[in-house]
Amino acid sequence: MIDIAVKGIVKAFEIGKNILDGLTFDVYEGEKVGLLGKNGAGKTTLFRIIAGQMESDQGEFIVGTGKKVGLISQIPVYPEDFTTEDVLRSAFSRQREIKTQMEKLETVMAAGGEFDAAEYDRLAIEYESLGGYETEYELDKVANGLEISEDMRGQLFSSLSGGEKTRVNLARLILEKTDILLLDEPTNHLDMRATEWLEDYVQKFKGTVLIISHDRYFLDRTVTRIVEIVKGKAEFYSGNYSFYAREKVARYEERLKRYELQEKEAKRLEEAADRLYQWGTGNKRLMKKSLAIKKRAERIRQLERPDREKKLQARFSEKEFFSDELIKAKGLSKSFGDKVLFQDVELYVKGGERIALIGDNGTGKTTFINILLGLEKADKGFVRLGPAVRPAYLPQVIRFENPGLSVLDTVIYETDCTPQSARNMLGTFKFSGDDVFKSVSVLSGGELSRLRLCILMQEDINLLVLDEPTNHLDIDSREWIENALENYEEALLFVSHDRYFINRFATRIWELKNGRIYDFEGDFEAYNKNRIAAERERQRQSRTQRGMGGPAKRASRPANPGKVLAELEKEIFELDEKIKALDAQIEENATDYIKLSQLFDEKSEVEKLLEEKYIRWDKLSEGKD
Repeated sequence: MIDIAVKGIVKAFEIGKNILDGLTFDVYEGEKVGLLGKNGAGKTTLFRIIAGQMESDQGEFIVGTGKKVGLISQIPVYPEDFTTEDVLRSAFSRQREIKTQMEKLETVMAAGGEFDAAEYDRLAIEYESLGGYETEYELDKVANGLEISEDMRGQLFSSLSGGEKTRVNLARLILEKTDILLLDEPTNHLDMRATEWLEDYVQKFKGTVLIISHDRYFLDRTVTRIVEIVKGKAEFYSGNYSFYAREKVARYEERLKRYELQEKEAKRLEEAADRLYQWGTGNKRLMKKSLAIKKRAERIRQLERPDREKKLQARFSEKEFFSDELIKAKGLSKSFGDKVLFQDVELYVKGGERIALIGDNGTGKTTFINILLGLEKADKGFVRLGPAVRPAYLPQVIRFENPGLSVLDTVIYETDCTPQSARNMLGTFKFSGDDVFKSVSVLSGGELSRLRLCILMQEDINLLVLDEPTNHLDIDSREWIENALENYEEALLFVSHDRYFINRFATRIWELKNGRIYDFEGDFEAYNKNRIAAERERQRQSRTQRGMGGPAKRASRPANPGKVLAELEKEIFELDEKIKALDAQIEENATDYIKLSQLFDEKSEVEKLLEEKYIRWDKLSEGKD
């Protein structure tokens, strides 16, 4: 069954310039589809048309009968006094309405008045079908998964940042049990843990999902089909992002091959026509034949040369590193007030290593990088860079000393080069024509990254430090930066939530968590497998220890225990059963790391109480208490 049918959609914001030009495709019930296209291709415009927030100039779209569509890029306006909790609970408005009606009928019944039992049963069935009895559980599960803390839930919604509002709105749509989700850059304001939670949710979601995202790893794990908008029309790829990337190259090469064969044949015919024309001067029959061959050559030329984004050819100006020690950190600690970011960190880095620094938002990754580079001071400990180290830093927020200068003048000023050399460098970094005369102050985030990289590449460096280099960039820009890094062979240290980027470059992972740096030698895939395996092993050992300890202690029970002993045995049994139930929940929530943390804390408390009961039981059974 088709959930979304897009038929010949045309949309233009300027006369004669159609962003969507006869766009046509279908999305079937339960499909997870990625919507790709360059910036300005019309992806968000299409979402707004499907969500009913914008009208198309031509064509139509059809949504499955009775299906509810939710779009996260548009945040509704709420009353001024609405807290985040109020916004989240607005997802349960129908459940609240039913509950109120049921309570009124219950009051009538308790007072002995006339009671419509059939109506009450109908309401109760609808309430249960909408998950009315599980709203608190669902609310906590989704809020925890998307890292909406208790403090945030108590804040006024209007006081939240744009990113926080987007997260809350996404949570509300999930809680509303929307049939069709239109996710426009859903991971932009999520850290890695929340992104993994959302991935798991999308994978298990029984409805239909259409996703615009620059997070290639997220697309790989959530979608089974790609629709790419190219020049206003749809091109289709029956796989995830990695399949799309390979297939797009294959299609380009096939088109180029057909184009070259066409051109070769057309050229052969034109040369034949020219020879006939020269031979047949004055001969009408040969002249006519020459003209016919030329027209045939023109008819052959039906294919345009396929376009493909040019790859970056520039390289970093590297300085060879001759020492073993690149970075040495010992006893590093940093706090802000009562919040400890990290303490007693000890690390050693050799030349040529490629390290990804990962961790949740707010754990102090940027602060840690700044301390390593000497831009901030640690509370304790020291950092030492090797004597031959030449670092270069691309921060998350890029600023230039003179933002009023043009792009061209900025490069001349920062690198002390000639205007022609500056233009040559800028051309390599996709600044051409009048772009070089634009003021730096009006550049986008992606353009600022390109400009700063252009300047950094002229320096002799052997340690490149990047803080969220792909943040808010489209896929083309991310791949462009990756191509710039591909041939860089010296040390690389970067902060990122972009798992595709991490997996491509990192050979070592630093995870900043709970005030410590956990050091893992290996790429991201190996780190992920190791993390999951370690978690499963902890669960297995816990089950094994209970299996070995429980029966042994029960075997030493006296034949005729007293009343207190019997009560203790009952309590021990109930606690043991509770641990088994918690283990089952831990397995069910293996990808919800906030929920896992809560479950492990609860389990730890139960196990502590169980141990106390066993000690008490031992004493009683031996007559010592």
